[in-house]
Amino acid sequence: MAFSGKWETESQDGYEEFCKLVGIPDDVITRGRDFKLVTEIIQNGDDFTWIQYYPNNHTVTNKFIIGKESDMETVGGKKFKGTVNMGGGKLSIDFPKYHHTSEVSGGKLVETSTASGAKGPVVYVRTSKKI
Repeated sequence: MAFSGKWETESQDGYEEFCKLVGIPDDVITRGRDFKLVTEIIQNGDDFTWIQYYPNNHTVTNKFIIGKESDMETVGGKKFKGTVNMGGGKLSIDFPKYHHTSEVSGGKLVETSTASGAKGPVVYVRTSKKI
């Protein structure tokens, strides 16, 4: 149950380049650049509810069971089916335009998203502290 709790963004690396590559509009990128995203995770064994609170009261909630296909939503509102897997303490899923992993390391929630660009992979790392 290491993931359970509320987490607030502490740092972001590669944010702007990643967002542009996956098609996030410039105005949304600007609003989110310094926003302290709050992620609330409710874990009950292999069942997860993952809620992210964005600017302008925008909320994305994904519910999933490890290893089972689930209906998911991206931050941009695109719906898709995906399967979250766990290995080595990391959650991983393939979103439509990128691969995403989440882990708790050193008491922090570390989320890494990797997208393929013309010049090679673009990596975005968001680190959050428990609040």
